[in-house]
Order: sequence, then C-alpha cells, then structure tokens
Amino acid sequence: MTKRDYYEILGVARTAAEEELKKNYRKIAMECHPDRNPGDKKAEERFKEAAEAYEVLSDAQKREIYDNYGHQGLSNTGFRGFNGFDDIFSNFSDIFEDVFGFRQTRGRSRSSARAGSDLRYDLKISFHDAAFGLSTNINLEKLTTCHECSGSGSAPGTAPEVCRTCSGRGQVIQSSGFFTISTTCPHCGGHGRFIAKPCRNCSGTGKEKTVKTVQLKIPGGVETGSRLRLRGEGEIGEHGGPNGDLYVFLHVEPHEFFERSDDDIICRIPISIVQAALGAVIEVPTLEDKEKLKIPKGTQNGKLFRFKGKGFPHLRSYGHGDQIVEVQVQIPVNLSRKQEELLKEFEKASSAAN
Repeated sequence: MTKRDYYEILGVARTAAEEELKKNYRKIAMECHPDRNPGDKKAEERFKEAAEAYEVLSDAQKREIYDNYGHQGLSNTGFRGFNGFDDIFSNFSDIFEDVFGFRQTRGRSRSSARAGSDLRYDLKISFHDAAFGLSTNINLEKLTTCHECSGSGSAPGTAPEVCRTCSGRGQVIQSSGFFTISTTCPHCGGHGRFIAKPCRNCSGTGKEKTVKTVQLKIPGGVETGSRLRLRGEGEIGEHGGPNGDLYVFLHVEPHEFFERSDDDIICRIPISIVQAALGAVIEVPTLEDKEKLKIPKGTQNGKLFRFKGKGFPHLRSYGHGDQIVEVQVQIPVNLSRKQEELLKEFEKASSAAN
C-alpha cells in the first residue's frame, strides 16, 4: 500500500513551521480520536496516519531525511511508522491534554522531585584582583533544609502519612474508552504522602531561610560580565530533587592609571620636550612593580612601547597579554624670559641648519 505524503496528511505546505504542524495535528487528533469515534475504523486510521506524519515532521532530523529521500529514506534508518498508542502518549502528551482535559502518563508514575532554584550574586572586585585572582567569602541568603523537621515538613515526633486517595502511588487511575490513564493524585499532588501535622518552623514546606557563607576562588584574567557557576549552592530541591546552582556575576572596578583592552593593559606616560628630543630612561608602573623604559632620541607624541607579558593572564590558556605604554609629550606653559630666548635661539639654529 502506497503511503500518502506527510505534508498532505496534515494539510500543510512543505515549508510549514513547527507551530503550524502542531496546530493541524491537534485538530485532526481531536476530530479522529477513537474515543470520540467508537467503532469508526476510518477515523482511527486517519488518527494513526496523522500521528505518524507529525512524529516525522516535528523531528528535524527525520524531516530532513523525508524531504530528501521520502518514505524509503526513513525506512532505511529503521523507522517503521506508527508503533501503537504508547508512542503517542510518550511523544504527544501536551496535545492529548487538549483532547482529554488532563495530561496522560499511560500508567507511569511521575516523579515529584524538582531541582531547586538557581541564585544570582553580583560581586564587585578591584582591577588588581581581576588580574591576579582572588579567594574570598560571600554571605548568601537562601532556602535550606529546615533544621526543626530535617526537611520532612512534619512536626517533630510525627511523619507524613500515606495518601488514602492513591494509596501512596501518587497517581490515580481513570478509564476513557479502551485507554487506562494515570493522572496525578489531586489530594497529595503526586507525592504519595501528605502532612497531617505541619512543622511550626517551616509551616510544612521543609525549608527555611538561612544565611550561608560560600567560598569563592576567582581566577586571574576575569573581566566584567565573567560568570562563576557553583553547582549545588542554589536553593534546596523539592522532594529529593537536586539543589539549584549559584551564579556569581563579576563587575571589575576601573583603575585610576591602567585601562584594559582584551588581555593587554594600556597606560599613558607624560614626558618633556627635552626627553622626547634627546632621549631618556624613565620608570613606568606595571601591575606588579616598575619597569625601566628607554625613550629614543626624537620620540614623537603618541609613540607606543610594549612590555611583553605584563598584561592580564589569558583566562583559558597559558601566558599573559602585554602592557602598552603611550608617551605624551608635554608642551611647557608659562615660560620664563630665559626659556623663551633659548627656544627662539633653537628655532634660529634649526632654520639655519635647513
């Protein structure tokens, strides 16, 4: 039997986006669902046909194979089409929520464990600490396990009781036609137990706000916007779920003398006309100490010099950036009469030499 084109089955163009595919499939599923059409084989076949088409076209990899090689291409990958209602439950539970009014789990229980919330902390550090790294502590307010009930949520001396509605399974069974459907127990919320006598300290949540000291190790080479992730230092998880993470965002304060450009640092050093003309040796501050810099004769304003390896460390590799020194020739002001005369003599000598 020749298979129909998947795009034709769903009534969409070959360029259709995910939302359009889902919308059309939802419409067909609701119209042709066997529970809504008992005994109607044509409706059931159309339902299965649409489910297979949506499974392929909603999967980017399968859709690419189908677009290029058709049904035969999918067959070569091991795809065998519609494999029964279990596949529909696992892949399209959100669509069946529209059909039944609740999510279906096909007899499988759903864990109530959830990861805790992630936390953010903004930290200012100095330019120097950004260059050389820093070990420091921060105080963080977050939700932790209640010390009174050890996280059970029950008052001391008591324990959560087994839910009578679901007998501790966390799921209740509902029947709809030939389907047997498990849904979350409305009484215990899927936990299988409920708290009859809540802990006074945490009101039954099993959590309390505490301030915890967290140690940070900041590597050299970070910059504003760098982010540290500390796994498990976020808020406590729900019902045995893992803790969230802590994200520390760094803000580097500006330096009064240095500027940063990638991993290089830049500074500007004033020199006199005499030093620029005759040459000199000057001392230049670096991040760690001072370095001597030789100014050649005839140095022009804005001339750049470079100290290799005196910049920031490379955060994700070995080595350091450089320190770039820009010299700024200072023009004297408020000259004395003697200085003016000497400069005029210099100008005459320069003109004569030319």
